[in-house]
Amino acid sequence: MVSTGGSAANSEVAIREKAVHFARMRFRFYAALLLGLSVLMGSLHAEMRAAWVATVYNLNFPSKPGLSADTQKAQIIRILDVAKACRLNALMVQVRPEGDALYESGIEPWSKVLTGTQGRSPGYDPLAFFIAEGRKRGLAIHAWINPYRAATSAAADRSPKSPATRLAKFTRRVGKQLWLDPGAPEVQDYVVDVVHDIVKRYAVAGVHLDDYFYPYPDTFSGPFPDESTYARYLARGGSLGKADWRRNNVNQMVRRLQAAVHAARGGALFGISPFGIYTKGQPPEVKAGLDQLNELYSDPVAWLQQGWVDYIVPQLYWKDGGPQSFSALLKWWRNPAINPRGIPVYPGIAIERLGEGFNWPIGEIARQLQLERTIGPHAGAGFVLWDFSPLARNQKGIREVLER
Repeated sequence: MVSTGGSAANSEVAIREKAVHFARMRFRFYAALLLGLSVLMGSLHAEMRAAWVATVYNLNFPSKPGLSADTQKAQIIRILDVAKACRLNALMVQVRPEGDALYESGIEPWSKVLTGTQGRSPGYDPLAFFIAEGRKRGLAIHAWINPYRAATSAAADRSPKSPATRLAKFTRRVGKQLWLDPGAPEVQDYVVDVVHDIVKRYAVAGVHLDDYFYPYPDTFSGPFPDESTYARYLARGGSLGKADWRRNNVNQMVRRLQAAVHAARGGALFGISPFGIYTKGQPPEVKAGLDQLNELYSDPVAWLQQGWVDYIVPQLYWKDGGPQSFSALLKWWRNPAINPRGIPVYPGIAIERLGEGFNWPIGEIARQLQLERTIGPHAGAGFVLWDFSPLARNQKGIREVLER
């Protein structure tokens, strides 16, 4: 008869080793989970230090259309290196300036700012390159889109894939530009599909809109030409007056875009940069020229109060202490009466005004950055700089101000 003592001992050792192995695996799993949660919570509460990178009219990138892929990639790397040197942690990169794409899209044509011809491939994917190189430098890339502008020039040649062609029935002439009609449900569905496609396929930190909803009055004369769209709305049983209907059109788009971003990928953010003054008399000490609520038909206070945005960047492009005082406006936007949910408010700061036409002293920008860190609930939440060009040139020593 063969003894089994050795086999039993070996079996017990094997069982203990397996138990230790699984215990270690559980420890590593929970440690990784806790680390991930701590990183996530840190990112949710991290200061936003960002700048806009504009591509429309080749403002910031690329420097001109028709450059080689390698030259454009070198320009992207230069932008990212400057951003890192300025201690920024995010960039709002304009990837849809006029119903086109600075990324590989099955919906819209390649942007003409890349090659000079709308629809022509640049030979690489700028958004993918921004994301990959940004990650190496600790920079989050937000996809900045303009939802309604379909063409900066109505006279320019366009691709058959342009929404101005595909949605011609709902495209309006506005001065020299073409605009998608916000009152058409077909336009809303189209833009939501574009945004969902971006977030689903690209690891962007989120989607960002600027202040172009209904067009600014100074871009055209007369009312926005949406009589036919409004008549269709009334014929289908709608009862809102035209101004309320227009605001509701934008509100619906905002609400749906946030839902599309969140559905496409958990953790992706949706934010908007509205005009810096809400409406005349709010706040009372600020002099308002443009009435955002009644002329652009956008209602950012409703977005804050309903929670339809994850952050907001009011464009506070004025000096402190003047008739549109930076500090007075920031206090108003961060006031819990306006922002009861405590949604992050990052002021848009106009470093562009260091240059010709305004010639602000660098001390004004330094002062606004300091004010941001002291004003209201969520003081020190962060800022977004308009635009990238002064950083690239280090105009008036702006980089040293940001480094400090």
